[in-house]
Amino acid sequence: MNVQSIFSNIFNGFSNDFKKKNFSVYGQWISILTIFLCLALGVANIFHASLVIIFSIICIVQGLVVVFVEIPFLLRICPLTDTFTNFIKNFDENWPRCGFYLLMAVIQYLSLLVQATSLLVVAILFTISSGCYCLAAIKHQDYLKSSISFTGNDSLDGQVNEQIVRNVL
Repeated sequence: MNVQSIFSNIFNGFSNDFKKKNFSVYGQWISILTIFLCLALGVANIFHASLVIIFSIICIVQGLVVVFVEIPFLLRICPLTDTFTNFIKNFDENWPRCGFYLLMAVIQYLSLLVQATSLLVVAILFTISSGCYCLAAIKHQDYLKSSISFTGNDSLDGQVNEQIVRNVL
């Protein structure tokens, strides 16, 4: 399988996700984007000479927690405590995710009390993600995960993921 066909499969999966018109998938994509922004903006704002440092560290931690919420495959391959794993598994429905992201947004909005920084972008994206999960819950849409396929075959993707887990463990 060449790189071009992998990117084609990813683009097709991305396109199929948006054709489903399910807000939980939209929320997942926004949350994945937020992971990168949490890490980048958390590091960028850590150099302030004020209490913004605390919110920067919190932002970095939020990004790492969201990685495990949105990419549950990592729960199987990373050595984590059972308490943390069970905590993350609580967010497998639309309403819990809505509340989770709303809480994350409020924490970052509180950084505005200290100083207005680019952490506001993270707070806004958490709010949008929370809104997407809220709309999915209100519209009684099933909680869905992204349908991106790296191999072009969903059942093969599952086998590849299981094989990777076995090799790592």
